Amino acid sequence: MEIASKYSPEAVENKWYQYWMDKGFFHSEPDGREPYTVVIPPPNVTGVLHMGHMLNNTIQDILVRRARMKGFNACWVPGTDHASIATEAKVVGKLASKGIKKTDLTRDEFLAHAWDWTHEHGGIILEQLKRLGASCDWQRTAFTMDDERSQSVLDVFVDLYNKGLIYRGIRVVNWDPQALTALSDEEVVYKESQGKLYYLRYFVEGMPDKYIVVATTRPETIMGDTAVCINPNDERYNWLNGKRVIVPIVNRAVPIIEDEYVEIEFGTGCLKVTPAHDVNDYMLGEKYQLESIDIFNDNGTLNEKGGAYAGMDRFDVRDKIEKDLQAAGLMEKTEPYTNKVGHSERTDAAIEPKLSMQWFLKMEHLAKPALAAVMNDDIKLHPAKFKNTYRHWMENVKDWCVSRQLWWGHRIPAYYLPDGAYVVATTPQDALAIAKQKTGNEALTLEDLTQESDCLDTWFSSWLWPISVFAPVMDKDNADLKYYYPTSDLVTGPDILFFWVARMIMAGYEYMGDMPFKNVYLTGIVRDAQGRKMSKSLGNSPDPLLLIDKYGADGVRMGMMMAAPAGNDVLFEESLCEQGRNFCNKIWNAFRLIKGWEVTDSPQPEASALAVKWLGMKIDQAKTELDDLFSKYRISEALTTVYKLFWDDFSSWYLEIIKPSYGSPIDNTTLEQTMTFFEELLTLLHPFMPFITEELWQAIRKRNDGESIMVTLLESPTEIDETFLQSFAHMQEVISGIRSIRLGKNIPQKEALTLEAGQSFSTAFDAVIIKMGNLDAITRASEKSEGAASFMVGTDEFAVPLGGLINVEEEKAKLEADLAYQEKFLSSVMKKLANESFVSKAPEQVIAIERKKQSDAESRIATIKQSLEQLKSQA
Repeated sequence: MEIASKYSPEAVENKWYQYWMDKGFFHSEPDGREPYTVVIPPPNVTGVLHMGHMLNNTIQDILVRRARMKGFNACWVPGTDHASIATEAKVVGKLASKGIKKTDLTRDEFLAHAWDWTHEHGGIILEQLKRLGASCDWQRTAFTMDDERSQSVLDVFVDLYNKGLIYRGIRVVNWDPQALTALSDEEVVYKESQGKLYYLRYFVEGMPDKYIVVATTRPETIMGDTAVCINPNDERYNWLNGKRVIVPIVNRAVPIIEDEYVEIEFGTGCLKVTPAHDVNDYMLGEKYQLESIDIFNDNGTLNEKGGAYAGMDRFDVRDKIEKDLQAAGLMEKTEPYTNKVGHSERTDAAIEPKLSMQWFLKMEHLAKPALAAVMNDDIKLHPAKFKNTYRHWMENVKDWCVSRQLWWGHRIPAYYLPDGAYVVATTPQDALAIAKQKTGNEALTLEDLTQESDCLDTWFSSWLWPISVFAPVMDKDNADLKYYYPTSDLVTGPDILFFWVARMIMAGYEYMGDMPFKNVYLTGIVRDAQGRKMSKSLGNSPDPLLLIDKYGADGVRMGMMMAAPAGNDVLFEESLCEQGRNFCNKIWNAFRLIKGWEVTDSPQPEASALAVKWLGMKIDQAKTELDDLFSKYRISEALTTVYKLFWDDFSSWYLEIIKPSYGSPIDNTTLEQTMTFFEELLTLLHPFMPFITEELWQAIRKRNDGESIMVTLLESPTEIDETFLQSFAHMQEVISGIRSIRLGKNIPQKEALTLEAGQSFSTAFDAVIIKMGNLDAITRASEKSEGAASFMVGTDEFAVPLGGLINVEEEKAKLEADLAYQEKFLSSVMKKLANESFVSKAPEQVIAIERKKQSDAESRIATIKQSLEQLKSQA
């Protein structure tokens, strides 16, 4: 195979990805090998690749490719999520652009549009992942709303209902007035908001000159007030016992209730109670049997119970009612107030707590085994610091509101009878049979049943993902499920640790009696160099596909991973991808160098034999280190290990030692061993950089059709001679010392030097030192030559005679200039340290820095003076 002068990713990537696909290397079927299974965190079906996906899927691909090369039967299952809220919002937006409202359509008509959208946009992101090199088993691609997954969702809902774990009830829920649906607590993001605290006058019934002041951040909700609560221990308000107060503007009399829930210190110590629009007020309402008055429409406007404000948006009402209260003399005062306001994670609309009939799943039973599994390290979180977050969530778990007021999604399999009762079943036919049995009415027909209009929360399908991608959840005897479950590793973000990870663990123990995965690798958030989260609105998020076009997939993968320690945020800079591309070029050029050498049958030089022995051990040392790092999920460090092995050990040292002199051939033995090393280095690099490694692996020697680096087994490390490696490292320092003298004294590389070493210094590496240091000889003597430049390596002293090699006058001038600079610098430092005001006021750390400057300058001055004395002796 002819190797081009420059590495061209575009000429390589599509070619080899198609080859891998054509040969079926990504596909897995159960066999006698140990499985290694990963399920993809399913991206939104209508989504496109962003930097978070790039990071997450690069990590997964590294783990899967390495497992495959370690002999495991690797299976990486891809798929997408139907994303109820996000997808429905996009479909509604598209219809609106055509002048069509969702309410103008029947449910089936709307769903037809939603499926059209899904078929048009769905799967784009999976195709984009192929550009990254993702080695997913595409034959197993799943979708949370395909027939197989949908059946599991319905079966599980019915099963949990029959177990008494799913119930229907009126509760205060988080309502998204833009998406027009309830949200779970985990889908609410709290943001600091600058608002006001409004102090309102509630006059006491029957006492026209007496009033109390109630502080609130939401005066627009007073139309829903049904009580005012005080703390029974608050002596200021003992006189209110048994009395009623008048809600301002509304003019409705409501009772005074007493409960220690009210904080005496907050506001005025009086709390307005609005059970329909605050979760804590709702609990007070239940406790004291208060009326609940819902004053909001689903879109955040006030309904007819809002009186004169009916039809107005809630925030407009807030502005208007403030003026009306002031005009009526019912506003004591306002003051600036900062509080945290819940926003919808999907639409960013301010959440409206709202009384609503919803479906809930009891979580306490499900949470116990899922909590124990992580706390006992049956399931390991990487990094482990997230265990505390997980424990806090699971110990304070609330019932899951699983219903959503949407049409796109899994429709809840509940069917209402004419009298309002309902039955739950997976099909209308089963529902009818249950209804007949329940009512004793054999005359009932399907027309008498009305299916629940709500859909299930999207997470209700994805919590079954590690099971449902292999088989229907209820099919415990499925061969694929038995083989691939539990999966091995899950790679995801800590932001969905509860949303998804915890719920999958719950489902795993409930339906399989076992964990869904053994390890969870939690990635960081990709941020820009300033630490800002990447987003379209900030314009700081590069297009991943454009990065691949510019730097190649391998370059981008390496750039991402060099800055991606587990659990820590990734500060991404495009220069990292450039570094990745440069590394590709380094690998390419190293291969071209080796391939360009002429070959001879001459004996192997001693220096080359030593280099071969050393590099073989360094590769084995790296293999052991890689095994350890991967076992700890320190993938970024693993890449650094391979990077240094190739760049420093192989390129900077090994190739330089074995490289024949200009125009001369290399011996066949060294070349063959070098090619074997290069092949081995490519296998270690392959999980990180799959494309360039495949291209060069195929070019090393003639391969049979169907061979690939990606299905080549990684060789196990052999035992290494630590003493030899230490001696070689000692020798490398000697060579560095010689090079430092050349650099410092401006001695050209072509000038051969003599090295003087102590009599005890081993001769074992003389051949390498002579070649790499360009020496004509290494002598052993008890004393160094007069005027020689010397250096220490450990306890050994070495010297290089300089007679005739340097221009004494030029060197003297250079040293004298340096001496003058150092003495001037030392003088300025000493002045600062002599300043009593500075020394007495400056922090201890600053003083220490100045003293270090003094010490370094004095040491440098002494060295320069010693060098000048040596020059005098040579003059």
